[in-house]
Amino acid sequence: MAISFGSINTGLPKDIVNQLIEAERIPIQKMEGRKGKIVEKKKILTDLIGLVTKVREEVQKTQGAKNLRELKVETNNNFIAVDVDKNIAKPGSNQIEVLELAQKSTALSSGFPDKNEAYVGVGYIEYDTPNGDSREVYIDQENSTLEGIARVINSEESSGLSATVINDGSGSDRPFRLALSVSGTGDGNKAKFPYFYFIDGDYDLYLEHERPAANAKIKFNGFDIEYPTNKIDDLIPGVVIELKKAKAGEEFGINISEDVQAVALKINNFIESLNQVLTFIKKQNALDQSTDTSRTLGGDSVLQSLESRIRGMLFEDVITSQGYRRVGDLGVTFQRSGLLQIDTKRFENFLAKDFALVTEILVGHYDPQTKNKSPGFVDNVQRVVDTALRSPDGLLQSRGKTFQSNIDQIDRRISEKNRFLEQKEKNLKEKFSRLETTISKIKNQGAGLAAMGNQASSVTQLG
Repeated sequence: MAISFGSINTGLPKDIVNQLIEAERIPIQKMEGRKGKIVEKKKILTDLIGLVTKVREEVQKTQGAKNLRELKVETNNNFIAVDVDKNIAKPGSNQIEVLELAQKSTALSSGFPDKNEAYVGVGYIEYDTPNGDSREVYIDQENSTLEGIARVINSEESSGLSATVINDGSGSDRPFRLALSVSGTGDGNKAKFPYFYFIDGDYDLYLEHERPAANAKIKFNGFDIEYPTNKIDDLIPGVVIELKKAKAGEEFGINISEDVQAVALKINNFIESLNQVLTFIKKQNALDQSTDTSRTLGGDSVLQSLESRIRGMLFEDVITSQGYRRVGDLGVTFQRSGLLQIDTKRFENFLAKDFALVTEILVGHYDPQTKNKSPGFVDNVQRVVDTALRSPDGLLQSRGKTFQSNIDQIDRRISEKNRFLEQKEKNLKEKFSRLETTISKIKNQGAGLAAMGNQASSVTQLG
């Protein structure tokens, strides 16, 4: 009688090991699902940290009276350029008239038909510097053209002399000239240009025009003043004036004032950065029956704490030289939407009326008697922001560490489970391999026995 086995030795499915391992992987898949939700929460937290960091950047732009303050200048930009140091300059008005610009000692040579081919000859240029030193520039045959002379002069940086070749635009047959100038403007930088000493040239080289160095001349509030340069940095404290054009009889003002619009824009940007944080919190807390709070920060205590602290700042009193005030006095209020709003017109009017008080409300008040500075609204915001972002125990940073710790813990468990399954898969494959071999041997033995039984039947029949 034959012994019967499955069609594939053991009769088990070919992928039995894979099926067993996949069943074992179900807990890993669940852990990966939990990890994915935590990763999503951590990303949302990272976005919130980015918004709070932006608030800190706006704080830095407005922190302290010097950073908050902005000045504007009204003047005639055709004649002067004005640069104001807002930390030094003070509001005020002055009158100015640019009579003459400061100029260098310059000279223009005779004309030549070509700047690179016309032969000047061999020789030297001698000149006296403003300090009385005599200088000589030698020109050899190789550089005996207008361009060659300019190149030699400019190669000697310590000479104080510079040269360029120009086309005078006259349309004549000799339009190319050598232009010389001595560095430094003003009467104290006058240089003496002597004749050129050249021999065997195809054309005579000599100075045809000279202009001595001269001081800039202006009228300031009706008084005549001279300066050696066109850059004036000691006329008005904290103000640098660059003279650009002169015209006698053209008087105009330099009016410096507090730029209330620029300060208002800073505070608007500051409030907007806070609103971005509040809007973010509001969206996260917008829960309904379909909301999956396992993937969001909705209802998280971190959001509640941060929002509470931001709201508390608005109602926090600050000390000023005129008593206790609040930022709400400047037109900053909470709306029904839960966001902050600034009444820009009211704020600008307050600025124009009492800039010092606005500064104290926003960035604090310094008491000269106690030599202590009390915090303002911006300082209070910085305190909240720093507390939230402080590493490693800040409100947001701490929560971020918790999320990362949970992620790392799940990763370790997944890694351990994967190593266990790898070993288990290896063991199962070895066991089933041995089982297949054993069954195969048994089947072979069964086939042999069956064959022997058939032979015995044949012998019996023959007998």
